[in-house]
Parts: sequence; structure tokens; C-alpha cells
Amino acid sequence: MNALRLNGLLAAGLVLLALLGLALGEVALGADGWRLALQPDTPQAQIVWEIRAPRIAAAAAVGAALGLAGAVMQGLLRNPLADPGVLGVSAGAGLGAALAISAGLAAAPGGVEAAALAAALLAGGVLTALAARFREPETLILFGVALSAFAGALTSLVFNLSPSPIATTEILGWLLGSVANRDWGDLARAALPMAAGAGLCAYAARGLVMLTLGEETAALSGLPMARLRAAAVAGAALLTGAAVAVAGVIGFVGLAAPHLVRAAAGADPARTLAPSALAGAALLVAADLAGRLIPTEQELKLGVVTALFGAPLFAMIAWRAARSWRG
Repeated sequence: MNALRLNGLLAAGLVLLALLGLALGEVALGADGWRLALQPDTPQAQIVWEIRAPRIAAAAAVGAALGLAGAVMQGLLRNPLADPGVLGVSAGAGLGAALAISAGLAAAPGGVEAAALAAALLAGGVLTALAARFREPETLILFGVALSAFAGALTSLVFNLSPSPIATTEILGWLLGSVANRDWGDLARAALPMAAGAGLCAYAARGLVMLTLGEETAALSGLPMARLRAAAVAGAALLTGAAVAVAGVIGFVGLAAPHLVRAAAGADPARTLAPSALAGAALLVAADLAGRLIPTEQELKLGVVTALFGAPLFAMIAWRAARSWRG
């Protein structure tokens, strides 16, 4: 499918989901509700523009960041099961947030988010240095798994030594992921690292294309492959860290989004980047809307919804990969 047409269809779907998100919820808006929402200082306007709109924008931004990071990771590692979590950056950001909450920084505006992003940048810096030194994708995967396991163990230790049940509940809520109660300031703080990450991924796109021909061919291409590989890792790390800083740990979006568009976008990793970002945004907006509309006593956390739908998809992808390896 033509790239412009594909991106246009995905963007239209995202806009439709955003409009549904603005209209639906505990208080559904009819024609009169929309009329009142366009007038200042009305309850409907407050619901739409101060509560729902920033929440939908946060879900779209986080989904786009994770979808783009997933496409870059799958292209770099040449592995259909790769996602942003394979680097350990998500686990590192979760650890940073857990430490900040345990230390009482949740009372400071942006304190937890800043700690999550700082931890993600630290993990990303380590992995970027490794990516520049080692060209084998298996090496990067192994280091990422080790980093993720270590960060997960430290997060469990924070749980174990948590100073109060309230802090434990707050940490758990953060790790389950949510875009509830996000405002425009949260998005503004995440905009710069997300933009920087997207720029690095766009710069690394030509290296991803060359890697489809194999490491030896890529090394002989004349491109600065070590630099492009490091840019891809740094970009994915920035995107993932900023996403976790806004919404907590969200799984499966980075895995699913590239697979949903690859058949239409083609096998070229560079052509899947923009569609994966749009698909990731649409997926997370839809998941957040589902979490709000599913009738439960407590609203389902966003990470729970993505895991419920993403885990079967992951199993299906793994099954197909296993069949191709046997064949």
C-alpha cells in the first residue's frame, strides 16, 4: 500500500478514536453536551478539555512513542519478537519511579516523572555504549535482558522495603500504567525527549534498511553503522523512557504496532516507522477508552488492558515465528 495512503488511514482512525474518547465516558456527551462543551466555564467544557482531552493526547503520545520504539528495535535486532522492553529501559524507568515514590518525591510536581526519565536515560546510555561497541544483535538482547532482570529485582526490593502501605500502593499503581489525571504540563515535559528520540530514530532509518541485507553487507556499505546503531538504541531508549515517565509501564504496544502495519507497509524497516507510531497511538487510545468503558467497580489500569489483549497477540506471533523456524 502507498505510504501516504496508509498513514492517512491510520491518522483518520486515530482521530475517530480520539473523538469517541472525548464523547464517551462516565458522562456521555450528546448534541447538547457538545454545544455546551464549546462554551467556556461549563461543566461539559471542563470534562472535555481539562480531563478527557489531555488524557487522550497522553495516550496517543505514549502509544506513538512505544510503537516507533518497537519498530526500531525489531529492525535493529531483526527479531519480530523485539519490543522496547527488551532493552531493559522500561524496567529501569519503573525502578526510578519506584525509588522516587518510596523517597516521598511524589508530592513534588513532576518528581516521579523526572526520576523515571533519568533512570531510563541512564539505562539507555549504557545500552547505547554497548551498541556502539558490539554489532551482534544477540549481545544487545542479552545485555538488555540482564539489565531488565536486575532492575526488576531492585524494584521488588523497593516493594519489600517500602516505608508504608500507601507508598506500596502508589508504586504498584505506577507500574500498572495509566494516563488518568494527566494534564498538558505532563505532555509538555515529555515532548522534548520524545521529539529527540523520534529524530534519532529517523536518522538511524537508513542503517536499519542496510541491516536487512546482513551485517557484512552493512559493514561494507560505507555508512557509519556503529553510529547509526547507537542512534537507534538511544532513540528507542528516549522514547521508551519518556513514555514510562508519562504513563508508567505499558507493555505489548511496541510489540504489536509494527506487526499490525508491516503487511501494508512492506518489509522495509524505514517504511514501518511512521505507520507503527500511528498504529501505536491508535492502539493506546483504544485501550484507554476500553479501560474507561468496561463496567468494573474500579477503572482498569491501562497496562492491564494492553496486557489482556497483547499477550494473546504475542503468543500468536511467537507461534508463527516457531513455524517459520521449523520450516
